Amino acid sequence: MMEELLALRADLDGVNLRLLELLAERGRLVQQVAEVKSRLGLPLYDPRREEEELARLVQVNPGPYPAEAIRAIWGEVLRASRHLLEEESPPLLVRRRPGVPDTVIRVGGVAIGGKEPVVIAGPCAVEGREQIAEVAAGLSRLGVRLLRGSAFKPRTSPYNFQGLGEEGLVWLAEAARRHGMAVVTEVIDPRDVEMVGRYADILQVGSRNMHNFALLRAVGAAGRPVLLKRGFMATVEELLYAAEYVLAGGNGQVVLCERGIRTFERWTRNTLDISAVALLKQESPLPVIVDISHAAGRKDIALPLARAALAAGADGLMVEVHPWPSLARSDAAQQLDLEEFARLLESLEYSPALP
Repeated sequence: MMEELLALRADLDGVNLRLLELLAERGRLVQQVAEVKSRLGLPLYDPRREEEELARLVQVNPGPYPAEAIRAIWGEVLRASRHLLEEESPPLLVRRRPGVPDTVIRVGGVAIGGKEPVVIAGPCAVEGREQIAEVAAGLSRLGVRLLRGSAFKPRTSPYNFQGLGEEGLVWLAEAARRHGMAVVTEVIDPRDVEMVGRYADILQVGSRNMHNFALLRAVGAAGRPVLLKRGFMATVEELLYAAEYVLAGGNGQVVLCERGIRTFERWTRNTLDISAVALLKQESPLPVIVDISHAAGRKDIALPLARAALAAGADGLMVEVHPWPSLARSDAAQQLDLEEFARLLESLEYSPALP
């Protein structure tokens, strides 16, 4: 009996070796097919063919494995083949590579991604010359050198305040230059990138436009630093792929921004994903900041969120500040007034980040 068992085990070992050789042969064929597809400009993956292949194998299955087992086994083989092709694709520019230092973006006398965290602050939207002048003056006195404010506002309702357009950009740039500040502002249309770039030092791609690939390509070619916000329904991987569009366009000056994601929680506007900060810092050399205002949609928990973001390794914060929040035309509940913002900075022991 023992001799019979040993003989059967030897047969199994032989089958295992033949299976391994056949899998290696299949892998080489997959690579050859991918090479031909690339020359023909065809997509590498064909889900319909894979499903047809599985169905055919189930149909001719001689047993003793049931159909479910055949599907599971061949499903793993197909997944391994896809993984093989992914490994051979060019490495993503956005990924961290050995020996490559972290990206530091210098703008407006500030080093984003440097040794000290930065603060980008200003109103949700530019609402008038007096409003943006008032907040710029107050922020400048507190040592803030990056002024944010949107002149174009993508809103859920078409009847809500949509921003002042180029006139708002003029006032924003005017206020920033008066106090030696740099401008961070959103662009929402690829056709406006050149125009917005005349006023902005950093082009912001907002959460709703993270998957606007035409816009990502346009800012990639613009030659300006880009602040890319995570989509409120996007994964960390999808954020990195969105950044890859910008880097692939020749622009390596990208700041990643975690701004909260949509969950079932209703006590905050979004849910701040602190784990995303740690993951992004681990996976990419690009600077990472956290927008604590949009993450919460309320200002009473701004300080603990800011502390959590910095503790997780964020390179800076984005905070919405309005001289008169109760009069704000958008996102009034999440905007700090200048006194509240000053107390926030004091609690964080903030000192301006220099190049």
